[in-house]
Amino acid sequence: MKPSRVPMIVTWAVILFFYLPIVILVANSFNSSRFGGSWESTSLKWYIRLMQEDDIWHALQNTLFIALSATLVSMVLGTSAAFALHRFAGSRLQKLHYSIIYTPLVLPEILMGLSMLLFFVALKVQLGLVTIAIAHVTFCLSYVAMTVLARLQDFDFAIVEAAQDLGAGWWTTVWRVLLPMLAPGILAGGLLAFTLSIDDFVISFFVAGPGSTTLPIKIYSMIKYGAPPLINALSTILLVITFTCVIVSQYLTQQEPKAAK
Repeated sequence: MKPSRVPMIVTWAVILFFYLPIVILVANSFNSSRFGGSWESTSLKWYIRLMQEDDIWHALQNTLFIALSATLVSMVLGTSAAFALHRFAGSRLQKLHYSIIYTPLVLPEILMGLSMLLFFVALKVQLGLVTIAIAHVTFCLSYVAMTVLARLQDFDFAIVEAAQDLGAGWWTTVWRVLLPMLAPGILAGGLLAFTLSIDDFVISFFVAGPGSTTLPIKIYSMIKYGAPPLINALSTILLVITFTCVIVSQYLTQQEPKAAK
């Protein structure tokens, strides 16, 4: 009996449905026409004009500052959380800890954004770049923790014990053995957090203040006032950055751990 081709057809139909709009967006970024309904000629004029938009570059600077800050903090806190979850797995307290770490992955962004806004207002904190970075840490931390935790599942702690038996102190063992072997997982989680932070709109929209416009918020305002060709070019650049981070993250996740010499 020949296997049914229906699952394959459905799979390719879903992939086409998801990626065809992206392909159209990228193609229109090279269209010299202001409107995507007709094709005039292939041109890079929208990319050239994009380089002349100071507001967009200011929003990009804010976005990169927030993404880098949130990523670095998330890598430290997420790695620590992963160690705690793996080290004390099985206890009731750790089950609660795991639920707290896992919740931001499934919690609606609009709920997280609103709760963070109410939290900052209650503390009378001025909204700005710092509040956005703190809000991004709350969900980026979970992605880093889960990525590092998956790395720890296959980690052989006998290597750590061997290093200590040879006279290495705890900090020497951490810096020369543990962290180098877990580096691919930590970097993969960091790249994932960086990508999510750059692309985030909902949470940033709630906790942003005057002068702290991020790139997604800027794109949203451009859509309202009409600048489709520039948005197409900008979105294409963001797609390239996002796909690059995801590919590098996947590559690092698949790397075999190696201890520092």
